[in-house]
Amino acid sequence: MRITYFIITLAICFCTSLFAENKANDLMKQAQNSLEQKDFTKARYLYIQAYKAFSNEGDYTQAIDCGTKATYLYYRENYYQEAFELCRQMTQFLLTEEQKAQKTFYDQRFQLTKERLQMYIKLKNAAQAQLQLNTLDNLVSQAGSDKLAEDLLYTQASYYYTFGQNDQGDASFNKLINQFKDKKEYDKVSECYRHLISIARTANNAPLMERTYEKYIVWTDSVKALNAQDELGALQLKYDESQKTIQEKDDKLSGKQYMIVGLCTLVVILIAALALLAFLLLRFIVLNKKLKNIIQTTNEHSEQQTKFIQSISEQMEPTLNMLDMSAGELRNTAPQQAASIQKRVDALKQFSLNIQELSSLESSLMETYETQSFNMGSFCKKAMDKVKDKIHPDVEVIVDAPQLEVKSNPEQLERVLLHLLNNAASYTTSGKIWLEFKRKGAHLCHLIVTDNGTGIPEEQKENLFKPFNEVKDLADGDGLGLPICALIANKLNGNLSIDKDYKKGCRFILVLQI
Repeated sequence: MRITYFIITLAICFCTSLFAENKANDLMKQAQNSLEQKDFTKARYLYIQAYKAFSNEGDYTQAIDCGTKATYLYYRENYYQEAFELCRQMTQFLLTEEQKAQKTFYDQRFQLTKERLQMYIKLKNAAQAQLQLNTLDNLVSQAGSDKLAEDLLYTQASYYYTFGQNDQGDASFNKLINQFKDKKEYDKVSECYRHLISIARTANNAPLMERTYEKYIVWTDSVKALNAQDELGALQLKYDESQKTIQEKDDKLSGKQYMIVGLCTLVVILIAALALLAFLLLRFIVLNKKLKNIIQTTNEHSEQQTKFIQSISEQMEPTLNMLDMSAGELRNTAPQQAASIQKRVDALKQFSLNIQELSSLESSLMETYETQSFNMGSFCKKAMDKVKDKIHPDVEVIVDAPQLEVKSNPEQLERVLLHLLNNAASYTTSGKIWLEFKRKGAHLCHLIVTDNGTGIPEEQKENLFKPFNEVKDLADGDGLGLPICALIANKLNGNLSIDKDYKKGCRFILVLQI
């Protein structure tokens, strides 16, 4: 039931709106008929009624059109007070509609302001007319409409000619017709002249009408020449286009000939290139096969070398054990000789273990260590504590590591740090030993061991991490500690290096990707 009432209500509203629209249109048509019959009073009354009807409907375009026509019919009979009052009503109506629509109606504002300007021109009030002209200029600048800009030039010309400012009027008029001349819209130029003659006639400006008519006659004669010139230009353009087409076809034909020659040359080059490529490919296959054989042989030799080293180490172990027992028997009879033998036996045992570990690390570099999370600050402090008993009393120990969680292999990382710290303790009798941890990025960090010890000679720094780089007494060390640490660092996804620029001792930097 409610739906039925709703539909009926909508139908009534629609019919009412349609009836009101038809009524407004009928009033406007009656007003136009009365105006054509020169019944100005009736026409004015009907235009006012049409304005009100369209205003009630919110049709601002038709409302302002009817209102301005009624305004004109007021002031043509010198009813200026009524004309200005109607303009004020239309201005208020436009403001209300603009607020509803949230935009500015530039066309209607221009139309209404122009009507005010015409009234001031008729009243010969130059100051007020100039204000309205300035308002029109601002509206055109804001609207950016070519149609309004053209209308403004007409209006400016009318204003200037009416108040005897012929130079300004000519400037506005010439600017208007030059736009059409540039576009070669000659009919519109002629229309401008006719419109200016109409303006002069309305203003009873005989000199302007005479001068404009003379220019119009000159323009009419020149149009024929311009049209002939345009036709000649069009023919010349067609001729040039035909010549261009012929030239393009000749160029295409020549281009095709050159293309055929080029393609033939390219085919010959490709054949030669394919032959060369086939030769190089065959040579590459032969060399690659030979290289594979060399690599296979090298790998076999490396495996044999590893097995040989392990075998030698295993065979050395019983002998070293026997020497160890002999040194034990000599401790009571010849303690100094026994101590010397024991030191060398221990050095040989450690050398044997280092050789085996070095060989094992080299053969498993592609295999990384398992990782786990741990606190780096506590880790560094614990590592330093393990070597404190080997550090000279005059040496200051510094640990600078924040309490951060990192992920690596703590056992292998500790082996590297302990070796570096033990070396620092051995060669530093005064000064400081530092252990620092620095984060350089989201997944990059540095562990730095620095000492003020005797340092390492420059000529030895280049090959410091290479095994078997120098021959010396095994009792003084086998030189494999740092190479083993470097291999462990690689398996920890890092790199161990010495700071060559540090001159006050030694500084080792362990870079880790964590």
